[in-house]
Amino acid sequence: MIRLGKTLCFAAFGLLTSLGTSAEVEPLKILLINGGCCHDYPLQGPVIKGVVEERLNAVVTIASSPSKKTDARFEVYENDNWAEGYDLIIHNECSANVTDPEYVNRILNVHREGVPAVNIHCAMHSYRWGKFKEPVTLGEDNAGWFEMIGVQSSGHGPKFPVKVDYNQEAKHPITMNLEDWVTPVGELYNNIQIFDTATALATGSQTLKDGKVAEAVIVWSNLYGPNKTRIFSASIGHTSEEIADENFAKLLVQGILWSIDKLNNDGKPDEGYVAGE
Repeated sequence: MIRLGKTLCFAAFGLLTSLGTSAEVEPLKILLINGGCCHDYPLQGPVIKGVVEERLNAVVTIASSPSKKTDARFEVYENDNWAEGYDLIIHNECSANVTDPEYVNRILNVHREGVPAVNIHCAMHSYRWGKFKEPVTLGEDNAGWFEMIGVQSSGHGPKFPVKVDYNQEAKHPITMNLEDWVTPVGELYNNIQIFDTATALATGSQTLKDGKVAEAVIVWSNLYGPNKTRIFSASIGHTSEEIADENFAKLLVQGILWSIDKLNNDGKPDEGYVAGE
């Protein structure tokens, strides 16, 4: 009886300790930049918010732009301390023709200083100018956004499903427990160049009408700037249907957890960061 009592006591203590640890984890504060050209952002924003908040211990705040054009600017970026209080930024914007270096550097500065980011789809084609269809040189005026992203892309192919093949040889925590899949109708973004700071995590392929197969890296991680800020990007996510797909949702959640350094080497999240724990 004494042994059993001790066992039960230690078990109860362990349970209370576990519960206490989870209860002490504050919800992640995530800022979602959402808007611009060419996509149904009024629908995508709530879809992304729902995907994240249903799966993670997180609160997502959406910052939108009234513009539906490629010159979309966001009021939140007008403040030097625009990311203060947030653990992570999700860039889901399409602002290809915003070419104001001061404005763009204000965005990039917070990531250089250590605020992690997740980039979805058209974020890869935002804030570009000069000869952006040719390989840029790091350090040049028009290379800043591509350096943060980790991959330079300039365009996309037709709207066909994209086959997602994860690079399991990389044994990366983000993708090691994910299975290959095929997206709904989407867009395959090209690769002009992949910087040394980036690690390719998935290849996308499309079979075109002429039978040819187009391929490109579509999911990757990046270490950005002097602080090696964690940046995760997925160039898929063209439609709300694609974002709501369970396969994309799992990928997005894993990317967020890795970016905030709360994903173990075995691909499992730290305690307290999954919704309902």
